[in-house]
Amino acid sequence: MSDLVTSYAEKVCAGQVIAGKFHRLACQRHLNDLKRQNTEDFPYYWDCESSERILKYAEILTIAEGDEPKPLKLMECQAFDIGCTFGWKKSANHKRRFRRRYKSVSRQQGKSLENGILGTYIAGFSGYHHGKLFTVAPKKRQSRIAWEEMMKFIKSDPDLAEMFQIKEYKSLITALDTNCTIEALSRESGIDDGFRALFASLDEIHQMRDNSIYKAMYNGTRSLPETLISMITTRGKRLNSFCFEMDKYARDVLMGLFTADDFFVDIYCLDDEDDIWDEKNWVKACPFTCADPERLKILRQDAQTARDMGGSDLADFLCKSLNLWVRNTNDQFINPEAWKLCASQRKIQEIAQTYKQCFVGIDLSSSGDLTSIALLFPMENDHYYIYSHSFMPRGRLAEHQETDLAPYELWEQQGLLTVTGGEMDFMNDYKFIIRHLGELKERLGLEFLGIGIDPHNAGGVMEDLEAFGCPVVAITQSARNLNDATCAVQLQVKGHKFEYDQENELLTWSMVNAAVVSNSFGEIKVDKKRKNGHKEENKRIDPVDAVIDAYALMLLNSTTGTAKLDENLESFLEFMNWK
Repeated sequence: MSDLVTSYAEKVCAGQVIAGKFHRLACQRHLNDLKRQNTEDFPYYWDCESSERILKYAEILTIAEGDEPKPLKLMECQAFDIGCTFGWKKSANHKRRFRRRYKSVSRQQGKSLENGILGTYIAGFSGYHHGKLFTVAPKKRQSRIAWEEMMKFIKSDPDLAEMFQIKEYKSLITALDTNCTIEALSRESGIDDGFRALFASLDEIHQMRDNSIYKAMYNGTRSLPETLISMITTRGKRLNSFCFEMDKYARDVLMGLFTADDFFVDIYCLDDEDDIWDEKNWVKACPFTCADPERLKILRQDAQTARDMGGSDLADFLCKSLNLWVRNTNDQFINPEAWKLCASQRKIQEIAQTYKQCFVGIDLSSSGDLTSIALLFPMENDHYYIYSHSFMPRGRLAEHQETDLAPYELWEQQGLLTVTGGEMDFMNDYKFIIRHLGELKERLGLEFLGIGIDPHNAGGVMEDLEAFGCPVVAITQSARNLNDATCAVQLQVKGHKFEYDQENELLTWSMVNAAVVSNSFGEIKVDKKRKNGHKEENKRIDPVDAVIDAYALMLLNSTTGTAKLDENLESFLEFMNWK
């Protein structure tokens, strides 16, 4: 049996197809997954037959739009995206692996057509009965785009027309054999969490003001054995948007910074270093346009206009034709790719066999959010190992699971997060932190050289920390005080001199969330990224703060010695009015 998905992925990764970085990473992800399928760490398998089945279905469809009807012919990249979405299965129950899908490509590349294929296939031929399928957008006219693609497929094929009933005035399609329905919905008509979507097409999510439509669709799918929330979009111009956040998360998944085995991602865009005026690069964002000389000629004309006029025309060309975000990344704390290169397979247990001494950093939350600790182990050749662990009250878990787009429950299962208390506990119990540090110290035979802590909210834990028998130092959270440590951590990451457990996704999530802010003297510290001038409270950076506190303490120790640590302890006690 042919395997169009795998053969195409191999060609892309071998450089036989011109492709952008993120599309190439999507293909590489598929090839990497083939090598580890049906293993304990990766309980999924590739079902080529299921992949080929939907591809064969797609190519019996008819495109009605145009001078005359013509058979649908998928491009190889489209076949990859559709086939890969449907070919991966769960080993445990043989249901589809992917429950979410994000595809970003420039305009007029067949995004809505693809969702039309997926919707009619799932409604009529997936074997699921009485399922609810939706096409969703902020406005009804927009939500009907993918719905109308499905309607056109059905009306253009006599066999399909017998299998589906269309009520155009209701924006409703019914599959007669399965009783599945396909309905166009919009925010205008009301969307809530009560929808149990077997399939949902979310079109042009860059126009969505927030994640409420996505969450309404996705939250209703948890009891379904199979579902597919398919997001399709061209990148927009608003960086302060749900689309930008989802796009960033999708890129991080492709780069291996996060594990999201239920999430299919493909992004077609130019690479950062590409010459935007070199038309050989345009195929990375416009595969459909560049496959036809006449369509390419029009794109060439659009490019010339954008080059001549600049301004908003140039911004529109970059965004809509080349699928690029126009943004400034100067506030990024660390380069995500440099951070990824610091990842290691070594655990703290292995490190502690050789290195016993470490500095401890603690960031205490004031509102029951994340509280984090970090252990910084100095090693030879100016290299360092970072261990990080976080804590959250159970009463906050469900809330933050929804608002942060972060899998806290999974991180709890993986041992990266300790959830404290019960459902009605909304503040962290700091005794869990003391216990965790004590267990590490005793079990691994560690020697704490000092504990650096933000003095804010530290009163309730200070006495317990002193029991570890090392200096406890107040690390004032100002740019002036943290500048040296912040700059040093940036340089150490850039030079790949940090090492951390590659499975600690919570630490990675925090690192890529962090931005830098500066004072009037140009001194910097980390902070949450900002949206509309306000900190994004769902972008937790507490593990980063703990790492920097530990590093600041190490710098203080190396430059001033233990006497200065004791002096800082005295200052801290005075600050807390304990002297």
